[in-house]
Amino acid sequence: MNIRHFLTVLAVALTVQATAENYRDMKPLKLETPEMKAELVEVKALPVPTMNVESTADKWKPDFDFFKSKTNPGVKPYKFMDDLTFVGIPLFAAGLAIKGDKAMFRVNQKAEQGGKKNTQLLTDFKTGIDDYTQFFGPAMVVGLKLGGYEGRSDWPRLLASAAMSYGIMAGLVNGIKYTAKEMRPDGSTANSWPSGHTATAFVGASLLHKEYGLTRSPWWSVAGYGVATATGVMRVLNNRHWISDVMSGAGIGIMSTELGYALCDLMFKQKGLLRNDLVLDNEKPSFFSISMGVGLGNKDLEFESYGEKIGLKFRAATVVDAEGAYFFNKYVGVGGRLRVRAQSVKDFGDFADFVAAEDYYAWQGLQPYYEAAFPGDYVPGNLVQNELTYFGKIGYAAETESEWNANAPVTDSYGIVKSDHITEFTGSVGVYFNLPLSRHFSLGTKALIGRSITQELDIDGHAEGNVKDIPYTLTLDNRPGHKDVSGDPSILLENLQYPTNTGEKWTDDWEYLTVSAKSSTSFGTGISLTYRYKSNFSWRIYCDYDYTRKDFTATYDPYHFMQKGMTSGAAFLTDAALMASTGEYADGIGLDAREYKTRKHMNYWTLGLSFLVNL
Repeated sequence: MNIRHFLTVLAVALTVQATAENYRDMKPLKLETPEMKAELVEVKALPVPTMNVESTADKWKPDFDFFKSKTNPGVKPYKFMDDLTFVGIPLFAAGLAIKGDKAMFRVNQKAEQGGKKNTQLLTDFKTGIDDYTQFFGPAMVVGLKLGGYEGRSDWPRLLASAAMSYGIMAGLVNGIKYTAKEMRPDGSTANSWPSGHTATAFVGASLLHKEYGLTRSPWWSVAGYGVATATGVMRVLNNRHWISDVMSGAGIGIMSTELGYALCDLMFKQKGLLRNDLVLDNEKPSFFSISMGVGLGNKDLEFESYGEKIGLKFRAATVVDAEGAYFFNKYVGVGGRLRVRAQSVKDFGDFADFVAAEDYYAWQGLQPYYEAAFPGDYVPGNLVQNELTYFGKIGYAAETESEWNANAPVTDSYGIVKSDHITEFTGSVGVYFNLPLSRHFSLGTKALIGRSITQELDIDGHAEGNVKDIPYTLTLDNRPGHKDVSGDPSILLENLQYPTNTGEKWTDDWEYLTVSAKSSTSFGTGISLTYRYKSNFSWRIYCDYDYTRKDFTATYDPYHFMQKGMTSGAAFLTDAALMASTGEYADGIGLDAREYKTRKHMNYWTLGLSFLVNL
């Protein structure tokens, strides 16, 4: 053993010896139990720990500090044009592109010269809801703000942004309205394009979107844009605007709000901002959307009518969608779509008159005995009794309005348009596909199958006048050798006289024209370009194609009023004359309603814009 190891062992031994000497005199440990006694004490409840989800600023308390500016710490300021999407531009351009697809809706015989038609077509659909829904957005923003529910901006910045947005919108809308001078569908005024109601509604929707949809919940945005879209659709249904007016108005409303906020962001900078935008951390493109578009294709609907073609011509359709899909990954998902497609009539064609094309010659012969001209519109002619011949202008001679009302067979007649739209409701489900192009852009497509239900087009007729009788003698000769080539008795019409008054008045209201279709299976696809400008919001431009086969039925009853306006004998004569002219004895057409059917392959194209909430 070397000297170093020896010294180490010695040192350890001495240390242990010294430690042992320290513990040699220690006494054993005693465990003493403390004295315990029971007594009542008051125990105070401990506070339950909670998770503080919202800051003090998030609490609901009334906020009436209209002029007090405040800024919450940590809120990211907006740069000029930092929040612009420019989606209003394609909407406005779409309205401009289809602006020429118009036709005057109201047809008024009394205002026309030459007696081209003998009906007035007056729409019966009217709702005043759109006068109030245009203010839904600002009403919600102000209500939430007054209740203390903080949004994007404080009162001064909010009021400045709203005033700027509405001011820009009003200048654009009125400047274009009174320069373009487009006539409204109802013919009331020449200030149709663009729609001011729709522009106002979309400014309000964009206010709600920016203040609460971006910062609180995306469903505020869905509510705002949904009500704004409904406002635009109601303007079309009310015959106050064309679809082009509504689309351009929506585009102006969105553009005006984005520009108004951009200018205020430039002026206020960080001052007056209360909340940051919501951030969604999800790469899957699942979504819910609302859309508005214009439908193209299939603008004619023709029926074969006893060798003649009669039909309707339609304008471009208004299309509104609610759509959603759940994606399993970045590329594939499943979902569904609810679509409302309303296509209004541009030209009623032969249906706009009480006379169908196939009955023209019979009616031409009967007019001098039954039809009447308006006061001051009569041209003397040569009426030869006992023959269905009349030279000169149609009409009953009347020098004064009182004479007209007392003697004319028809003193008033018009059509009441209950619905001038063929409206289709389609529910579809299917597979959705997504192809990311960049951080913000992606392409999409889909394959859908669904069911389409059609709401009918409906025109009711109204007519009134004086009951007429047509005296005549009708002889039926059934003796051998006196039958015609078909074996029917020979008919001899004698002593035919001019219609005379019975002293009775008549009024008739009936279904003049209905066009309906059976439900059918629908197939759809489409392509879209999506711009994801926020983590939880996107705009989408799309082009959809839908196909369905429809079985249409038109029920047309142009002569219903004549059965009330004549005695039974006179109605029998008229009915026989109409059947003789068309050769429809077997079918018993005459004064009865006619029913036409056709099967049509419907190919629909829809161009539109969608607002998406990314889920």
